[in-house]
Amino acid sequence: MRLTRYTDLSLRVLFFAGLKHPELSSIPEIAQTYLVPESHLTKVVHELGRAGYLETVRGRGGGLRLAKPLDQINLGEVVRLTESDFKLVECMAPASGNCCLEPSCTLTPVFEKAMKSFFDVLDAFTLEDLLKPRRALAQLLKLAP
Repeated sequence: MRLTRYTDLSLRVLFFAGLKHPELSSIPEIAQTYLVPESHLTKVVHELGRAGYLETVRGRGGGLRLAKPLDQINLGEVVRLTESDFKLVECMAPASGNCCLEPSCTLTPVFEKAMKSFFDVLDAFTLEDLLKPRRALAQLLKLAP
């Protein structure tokens, strides 16, 4: 399994905003830090805002900031929001019907259990947990001296 670039950017945006919180961050600032196109970040910020993770402030001097406390931003929830397909193999999709083993397959339940374990781990972490090395992360992003 591999997470998409979109999910990666979503997590990076939340990291950045979390490290600057409560100050505002800007899309150009984040794009420059991570060396990614602003257009990609605009889509990410829009979705994170619609989902209630970010607050956006319009106008001159505007930007974005976290809309929830760090300890209320769950890693598993963010990954579920930003990923569209967790079907590891075709037979995990509803009514795939393309595998002759499907009626008695023993592999599908194993993959389902693995996926559940994956999310159990992600669900155990919040943005607050991930930002514990705050000073080191801020230095890496050039947000601190």
